[in-house]
Amino acid sequence: MLILSTTALLSLFTANLGGAAVYKVGDSAGWTIGGANVDYHTWAASKTFRVRDILVFEYNRTQHNVLRVSLADYHKCNAGNPIISYSSGNDSITIKGPGHYYYICGFPGHCQAGQKLDVRVLKVTRPADSQSPSPAPAAVSSTTSGRVIAPSPVNNKSSAHSLFLNNGLGLGLCLTLFLIVFSAL
Repeated sequence: MLILSTTALLSLFTANLGGAAVYKVGDSAGWTIGGANVDYHTWAASKTFRVRDILVFEYNRTQHNVLRVSLADYHKCNAGNPIISYSSGNDSITIKGPGHYYYICGFPGHCQAGQKLDVRVLKVTRPADSQSPSPAPAAVSSTTSGRVIAPSPVNNKSSAHSLFLNNGLGLGLCLTLFLIVFSAL
């Protein structure tokens, strides 16, 4: 019973530290061309990617690969100068920072047929404290010509809770607690 309680506590702390979303590129179709008819531009546009999210590329490695490329190589479908290449057939890529990440399939004709992906990652990260209220949307007035002015983002990085979780102290404390309880058995 004590081990079960400790395991549940460990799971709770680990879940709070994670916060990353996992996206299977192309959803059920995966990273492919042909009969699946996946529009990767539309797929990516329907998602909100953030730092620490994980992209999972699943594909037949004898027929596809994944190349991270520059913007110019993305537009030209140039597979000759990749930033990094993946070829396992099941690649998990953690987003490290904001900006655009460009991926293509390096097999001849695949990129030109639409097997290319532009992932836009927001500059803001998920707040570590999910209990913080979201700011209310700005009201539209006739003087703004129909434009909505977004409120300033909330900076949670100064809170003790965020500092605790973002520096890995929560995981360290949790693991220490687990080891103490486990060694007492």
